[in-house]
Amino acid sequence: MHKTYGFLALTLYGLIFVSTPAISQEEAAEKAAPAPAAVSCSIEDRPCILKTLEETASTIENASWRDQTLRELAKTYAFEGDLDRAISFIEQIKTPDTKAMTIRGIGMAAADNNLTPEKYKTLFTSLRAEAEKIKHPPSYAIALTYIAMAQAFAGDDEGAWATAADMQNDALRHKAYGETAEIQAEKGNYEDALKSIAFIDSEAYKNKSYELVCKILADQDLLGPALKSAENITNSYKKAEALQYVLDKQKPREK
Repeated sequence: MHKTYGFLALTLYGLIFVSTPAISQEEAAEKAAPAPAAVSCSIEDRPCILKTLEETASTIENASWRDQTLRELAKTYAFEGDLDRAISFIEQIKTPDTKAMTIRGIGMAAADNNLTPEKYKTLFTSLRAEAEKIKHPPSYAIALTYIAMAQAFAGDDEGAWATAADMQNDALRHKAYGETAEIQAEKGNYEDALKSIAFIDSEAYKNKSYELVCKILADQDLLGPALKSAENITNSYKKAEALQYVLDKQKPREK
């Protein structure tokens, strides 16, 4: 009897052990992380909330989660107009691609703030300096692409072209010019958009960009410039598609 009871006890213990769910990495990280200090802020006191968010970020043990939190915090500070504070978070981020995304977020948030040309120049110079610290080549190239996009969004076309021109990777340089052209087209700056595409060396990528810009312009009822973009396409099929798109925007075949 004693052996039977011992066997049953071991069996039950084994079942309990097996049936107990394993603690996930997320739960383990939360248990290991120190609890953030309790702070009460008024909902109107955004600086207080931002400070609490910053202090909370410093207690996140998981490096990836902390990087993502700092990225969003940097973008928020840029949105608030505190660009120096926003840029200061970039060096705290360890993951190269998250650094690149943070550079993009700061640039795009600042582009919405209607800064003076001088302030934009200072900002993009600082962002470029942070990009130069990225040692991972793909992330570095992506960071430059994002800077060029933000410059175009802010209306700094000359700066966007100069940033794209510095990129050594052909495919990413073409992408930077293409993305710049799309942003310029969305802003209605069709002459600058066509100039951006003209910098692209690859005929295939150039055709793709002309077609995209054609459609963006046509969607804004800028049909003359859209037609000009379509006429620059050298691929017959893509050119026919773009021309048909312009015709359908001018006079829809389906009501």
